[in-house]
Amino acid sequence: MMNNTHTIGEAKAWIKRKNGPDEVVRVVLNATNHDAVTCYDIYTAFAENPDYLGRILFDAQEYWIYDGELLTIAEQEQLAKFIINYVEPV
Repeated sequence: MMNNTHTIGEAKAWIKRKNGPDEVVRVVLNATNHDAVTCYDIYTAFAENPDYLGRILFDAQEYWIYDGELLTIAEQEQLAKFIINYVEPV
């Protein structure tokens, strides 16, 4: 069962980019989530008009899949680990 993946409303994550400078991205819980799947949209963090980088979907067993074309596998894994381990500040 998922422990922390439902706790993120919005957060910023640092990713090490393979094909460019490292970057802070914004991870946003998608409001149209369904019971079986939790979806997080990924955007650039500090742009006035942020770029959409794709989304990461999690199922109830914490398996995830990236839906997008801009992030490498290593970058996807960094974001998935961030989401799984994220604890909302109190």
